[in-house]
Amino acid sequence: MERNVMLSMALVALTCSTALAGNPDRAGSAGATQLLINPWGRSSGWGLANSASVRGVEAMYGNIAGLSQVNKTEIIFSNTRWLSGSGTTINSVGFGQKMGASGVLGISATTLGFGDLEVTTVDNPAGGRGTFSPTMANIGISYAKSFSNSIHGGLLIRMVSESIANARTQGVCFDAGIQYVTGEKDNVHFGIALKNVGPAMKFSGDGLAVQGLLTGGADQLTLEQRSAQFEIPSLLNIGAAYDWHLNDMHRISFAGNFVSNSFTKDQGVLGVEYAFRKMVHLRGGYTYEKGITSDTDRTTVYTGPSAGISLDLPFGEEKKSAIGIDYSYRSTNPFAGIHSIGVRVSL
Repeated sequence: MERNVMLSMALVALTCSTALAGNPDRAGSAGATQLLINPWGRSSGWGLANSASVRGVEAMYGNIAGLSQVNKTEIIFSNTRWLSGSGTTINSVGFGQKMGASGVLGISATTLGFGDLEVTTVDNPAGGRGTFSPTMANIGISYAKSFSNSIHGGLLIRMVSESIANARTQGVCFDAGIQYVTGEKDNVHFGIALKNVGPAMKFSGDGLAVQGLLTGGADQLTLEQRSAQFEIPSLLNIGAAYDWHLNDMHRISFAGNFVSNSFTKDQGVLGVEYAFRKMVHLRGGYTYEKGITSDTDRTTVYTGPSAGISLDLPFGEEKKSAIGIDYSYRSTNPFAGIHSIGVRVSL
């Protein structure tokens, strides 16, 4: 059975990578790009290089199959200073609950805040007419299951919304993923995750309407413009990871992930994590895409490096429960990087 699963994973990867091959010519034509932001402090510390081995509630972003590894109950909160200096903040909360012997139900919510912006018009380009607050949010509901000790899979449905004072849009997309674990100590990981697959979205609202008077008359006419549709930024993650257990106290994990983007350049991510007694985790990663090392050719705000640290404090009779603090930093240019800090409780 495991051989058939691995063959199926390979066929899915080949098929999807052809359909979702990176296409820089389409860059900027997709919307709902909030779905490309990893809000979690642990996995973002090494650029989501661990998509094949990500576990718990954070897997609802990287590879939904990892949600099946929730022991009983897990709650996580994260705050991100997005592009420090821009005034943008991201708040995320996630919940995972074991259902039966091998299933896990998960819920996550992410909101982006941009502060108050001046209302400007053609007649008042300098503002002075008040402020408005753009909002972006997405809510995910998912289910993951362990089919055996080696095979884990999951499915997620995500609702997406974006709005300003007088225009808004809503949409829905799906994620699906599978993880395969092998090795004498379950230390070899493979994973495939298809993300953000859904129908096109478009804006509507009073902001797309123009009012005026008919020529030579006093009757008022309202002309409503139709917004063009935009696609959701779908992508495919193909990852692998290896855990090197030096002894019971020390572990070093090596991980890699290939990201096949449908609306921008493909990316490759490499990362390494050191763990001491399952309590202290240090990690770092590097994300590469064509032109990322050049200030003139770079087409992303990221410059490549990322790093993070996690502290887990176990409690309970069998020390299976833990309280954890996660921090990550991602280098950017311009702005002063991306800082994420999170708190998790695992029962």
